[in-house]
Amino acid sequence: MTLPNTISDWEYIANGFNTRANFPHCIGAVDGKHIRIKKPNNSGSMFMNYKDFFSIVLLAVVDSYYKFTYICVGSYGKECDSTIFKECTFWKKLIDGDLQLPAACPLTNDSDLSIPFVVIGDEGFGLHQHLMRPYGGNHLDRNKRIYNYRLTRARRYVECAFGILANKWRIFHRPLDVDTSTAISIVKACTVLHNFIIDMEGVQSNIETTSNVSSVVNVFTDAPNEQNSTRGGRCANVIRSEFTNYFISTAGAVPWQDESIS
Repeated sequence: MTLPNTISDWEYIANGFNTRANFPHCIGAVDGKHIRIKKPNNSGSMFMNYKDFFSIVLLAVVDSYYKFTYICVGSYGKECDSTIFKECTFWKKLIDGDLQLPAACPLTNDSDLSIPFVVIGDEGFGLHQHLMRPYGGNHLDRNKRIYNYRLTRARRYVECAFGILANKWRIFHRPLDVDTSTAISIVKACTVLHNFIIDMEGVQSNIETTSNVSSVVNVFTDAPNEQNSTRGGRCANVIRSEFTNYFISTAGAVPWQDESIS
């Protein structure tokens, strides 16, 4: 699986999220899921996850067409999403500026604040100028709740991609009874085939599987959240605030968002 490597490739992905999910400047939704495996020999508790079964983690970045643009598979089941992501090639290239992303620019013509292109994740990831996550807490104001709704709506594509994957290849409905290296190869092969089928048959062929994604995606278990992952630098918080302001502005609001958070 090859990462997009041109500005036009990333612009295509970002346009997809903006058009389909109403989330601008987004180059992917990231999440991690546990793949059940049999206990590897002499592994102790390294592969035992917080749900008390043995697993490897599939961490993936997905576009708005449910395609995997990047995967990192094979980490120990005990590890959390944020820790795994920080060790991945994708993250290192992202923060080093080596992904050939479009240049940062304002979200609207009347703003003078340039916003970088970002990845979106759930509360298991730490806030960063290139990674947006929800606001934490149970007593958020309207603006923050709208931001969380809009981010969660866009992040749903990675959940749906996992659901499509599990529904297409039922081998993931039970522990993989193979050695770890073979399990990793199986996961990689299935994600490549997943992308191939979408390329050949289009997204519409998979819509029926996403309608039942809530039950199917439970085949995979979320990796645990990292503690204290709400902290972000000043720049990251400014960027998240700019997204928040955009989502409540005339230019960025969608008609149904207030009803969705009520």
